[in-house]
Amino acid sequence: MPTRPCWVEIRTRAFEDNYRFLASVVSPDAELLAIVKADAYGHSLALCAPAAARAGARWLGVTSVEEGVAARALCPEAHILVIGGIFPGQGIDVVHHHLTTVAWEPYQLDELEAAARAVGAESTSLPVHLEIDTGMSRQGADTSSLPSLLARFTPTSPLKLDGVMTHLFAADEADGAITQDQLMRLSASLDQVRAAASLHVEWLNVGNSAALLAGEAVPIAALAARHAMKALLRPGLALFGLAPQYDPGFVPEEPALLTTAHRHLQPVLSWKSKVVSVRSVSAGAVVGYNGAFVATEPMRLALVAAGYADGLDRRLGNRFSLLVRGQRAPLVGRISMDQSVLDVTEIPAVAPGDEVVILGKQGDQTISAFDHAATSGTIPWEVFTRIGNRVARVKV
Repeated sequence: MPTRPCWVEIRTRAFEDNYRFLASVVSPDAELLAIVKADAYGHSLALCAPAAARAGARWLGVTSVEEGVAARALCPEAHILVIGGIFPGQGIDVVHHHLTTVAWEPYQLDELEAAARAVGAESTSLPVHLEIDTGMSRQGADTSSLPSLLARFTPTSPLKLDGVMTHLFAADEADGAITQDQLMRLSASLDQVRAAASLHVEWLNVGNSAALLAGEAVPIAALAARHAMKALLRPGLALFGLAPQYDPGFVPEEPALLTTAHRHLQPVLSWKSKVVSVRSVSAGAVVGYNGAFVATEPMRLALVAAGYADGLDRRLGNRFSLLVRGQRAPLVGRISMDQSVLDVTEIPAVAPGDEVVILGKQGDQTISAFDHAATSGTIPWEVFTRIGNRVARVKV
């Protein structure tokens, strides 16, 4: 059945190329874990997880056990890491679908161990990545609780300490001071891990897109090697074609690798709609809810089949432009739940059925997720993940 004309186009080839580029700039001793959580940042897990596998990714990162089960159906051979941990009752799905989960609370280890024992799992057969809090105060074990958690990984337990993880929360501040402090804390924790004689941990699971493109992959790989581990880096935003923007207050000059990334990374997502109708109004006409826009002269207005229920931020009304016929057309009035209105007075011949680009390229004009974020006061991650489920994702 034909659908309402509001859709997202996903270039899976661009995703694959982005993965291969990122893999080419890290140490041969390091490996990438492709972050496809939150429905692949709104790009579609169903499209992006297989694309990651085709590009050579052996590891996929998801938020939840539910996402892990979905990813397993798409990628039977992948290592799938559940980054957000598990909740009571989910251990059996972790075991059944051969997932690897992050843990930092005793109850999470209890849940995993009970589920593994219930199916007669062999000793050290269920991989776990233990997260350590190195300063973000979000998820992760602090140093005082680390000994008791490490004691859970015994030769007779079904649990296997497969990796140690932390999150670098200020890697876009490329002076690196906070990151270096985190890595020093992590190194001290790894000394504790290594002191547990029965443990051999394979993966040091550290580093997002900002860390990778700031050049932190090298010290992370060196830290891993020092502790007889391998580095596992977790690019997210860069896989989808956006290089993180670094805080100008902390960055004297653009990192060299970031300059290279700008040349190679390709946007994966374009968001489009169509003109529904066009009308002419006279001066004084009110446009949209509460009269937030009043025409000061005769205007031509185009109605677009996209609104805030589709993910178009309501704060963009009267402050942003979309693309039609290769030109920028201002959004006028408040964005409605299902529709928005463009001023096309200066764009000749706009007609029903014309394509409207909300995010992406048309002609020589481009609207990026950074553009959306700057106007609505948020970040590109939210721009992507805010695009509603009713907006179809189409592979192109």
